[in-house]
Amino acid sequence: MTLRRAKMRTMNALLILAHPKPGSFNHAIADAVETALAGAGLAVVRHDLYAERFDPIMTQQEIDEGVSQNPLVEQHCKQLVEADLVAVVHPNWWGQPPAILKGWVDRVVRQGLAYRFTEKGPEGLLRARVALVVNTANTPIEIERQMFGDPLANLWDACTFRFVGVPDVRRRLYEPIIVSTPEQREGWLQDAAAAARAAAEAVGNHR
Repeated sequence: MTLRRAKMRTMNALLILAHPKPGSFNHAIADAVETALAGAGLAVVRHDLYAERFDPIMTQQEIDEGVSQNPLVEQHCKQLVEADLVAVVHPNWWGQPPAILKGWVDRVVRQGLAYRFTEKGPEGLLRARVALVVNTANTPIEIERQMFGDPLANLWDACTFRFVGVPDVRRRLYEPIIVSTPEQREGWLQDAAAAARAAAEAVGNHR
């Protein structure tokens, strides 16, 4: 009897970039992450929120009905649900992501699609098993932690990805960008690519 090996489906990655300046270091990071994920065999969908002019303002209709009349929002929602890995690249602005990215979370990582509430509390619904967040900052992390900690760590880990059911949340922080050398930036790009490859491998381990 001949045994047929079941064909494994292609793993999907959703890459979200939030930086308003084309050619920024964040764009270079997104390029490195995208190339690494694709090289690892994942089908990558990349969205540059500023280039797409993503509207961050949630509507009353979206709150009341859980759907959007904006086709771009619904496209993002569909791709989020289909993703096995979610990667996010953005700068640290006042200890937070840019407003356009916060609006993306509000409108796309929404109740009924990414999570739901039960009698036992919130339940994550996303298929993704791994999330990779890459941040840049101008303030050295040692000074930042002395002043106000690392708010982005908690925001993306506990408050976002683990809340919606993603168990493996990874993060890279590169700083200080404003006084960095070309050699430092090249090293950070290599590190971001390595982190993406490791995240892709982890997705395979969760199959």
